[in-house]
Amino acid sequence: MEPAKLSTETANQVITCRAAVAWKANAPLSIEKVEVDPPKTGEVRIKIISSGVCGTDNHILEGKNEIPFPIILGHEGAGIVESIGKGVTTVKPGDKVLMFPLPECRECDSCLNPKGNLCLKGDVLSPTGLMLDGTSRFTCRGKKIYHLYRTSTFTEYTVVHEIAVGKIDAAAPLDKVCIMSCEVPTSFGAVFNTAKVTPGSTCVVFGLGGIGSAIVMACKASGASRIIGVDINEQKFPRARALGVTDCLNPRNLKKPVQEVVVEMTGVGVDFAFEAIGLVDTMVAALESCNLSYGVCVIVGAAPSNSKLSFDPMLILSGRTLKVAFWECIKPETVFQSWLLTTYKTKSI
Repeated sequence: MEPAKLSTETANQVITCRAAVAWKANAPLSIEKVEVDPPKTGEVRIKIISSGVCGTDNHILEGKNEIPFPIILGHEGAGIVESIGKGVTTVKPGDKVLMFPLPECRECDSCLNPKGNLCLKGDVLSPTGLMLDGTSRFTCRGKKIYHLYRTSTFTEYTVVHEIAVGKIDAAAPLDKVCIMSCEVPTSFGAVFNTAKVTPGSTCVVFGLGGIGSAIVMACKASGASRIIGVDINEQKFPRARALGVTDCLNPRNLKKPVQEVVVEMTGVGVDFAFEAIGLVDTMVAALESCNLSYGVCVIVGAAPSNSKLSFDPMLILSGRTLKVAFWECIKPETVFQSWLLTTYKTKSI
């Protein structure tokens, strides 16, 4: 799906386009005409071709996550550079790009430390909804509209900082690769970087949506011998099995807690457990599914704001490890992400 050629006449001009605006929580998105300002120094304006819908977007709409309104949601985007601000050197108009909710400034403590991942110039932990200079690039009905994680992809045009933009292969299918902005690298990073899943291991994945499905793919690629998928929506099971799940469980159909069933199925608990839902109850269930001596539990789902995770300390005193893969994305310059982009360029998703 190739977009129409971009016009150079819009450079340095305000663009009026359509966007899905969330005026408040617990209300439908509204398709509106919005004005998108030109990019400032270090910024890039992008014509969005495709956008993924992440569970986090749904949580915000449901009022579970604290975020400023009105806002343009979306943080998984693929598009074409329309214009660039002063000082931008890594992309140019016409380039195909991905936008990332987690930037990489390559200057802050997190970026410079090989163990760090959460760039301090991001807007994820305590979202302001504003660009780095404290202002917005969106206006609708004369009102300022906030950005989501300085990305905002539910719009025909957006403005993103250069440090959150990555150029991709010119042959990449823009109608497919948007999930490479968050879903796939987050999930693969959770498996390869955080959990370090080993060949022949047993795994359980709580939640078989987009994130969970990518986790399944990564576990299979890591050589896991058994992958148990847990979800209350059994319509997801056929696809999950096709991706690598060996056993499917619906907690609502079980006579005992799902974590007890997982332990019984494996005899000793799984080697690796992943929570891809974002609920504290399933986080505890994932931890309890692990082998008590050496099991590793990785939380990938984002829980609602002000949630409290509570569990018996004995669960980790015995030897289990609890980790969090907070957008544990694989760095854009790594060979592995290049491999992923090539895979998504040449194969159907």
